[in-house]
Amino acid sequence: MAMLALQRAARSMHIAAADAPRLTRFSLRPPKSVEVEFADGRAFNLSAEFLRVYSPAADSKIRSIGGEKVIFGRRHVGIMSAEPVGNYGVRLLFDDLHKTGIYTWNYFFYLGSNKFTLMRNYIKMLQKHDLSRDPKRP
Repeated sequence: MAMLALQRAARSMHIAAADAPRLTRFSLRPPKSVEVEFADGRAFNLSAEFLRVYSPAADSKIRSIGGEKVIFGRRHVGIMSAEPVGNYGVRLLFDDLHKTGIYTWNYFFYLGSNKFTLMRNYIKMLQKHDLSRDPKRP
């Protein structure tokens, strides 16, 4: 339930256009991160794993465990490219072939502003379900 609540909160922040300062810089640092900077001076370095786990897409290859939506095994995921979407965001293509999420500038701001809390909650959820950030070995 915690992940579902976080995803709902993230989507509501994703929609609220007036919350974030204007984006002044977007830099893709393939394969492992994105850097964003905003007009108020705040800058965030967001890892590929973090962005993949908090993808705003509905079909994020999520596994449902006990009613909770869980993404796991993405520690080594990379970002292959970023495609502009209008003047409000980008679509990221990950090397696990996930590409349906559109990350708005506001959503980047939300993720960056809440990065440590979101990541801590994600790790706690994985531990609760005995899952790992590392991919399963064949």
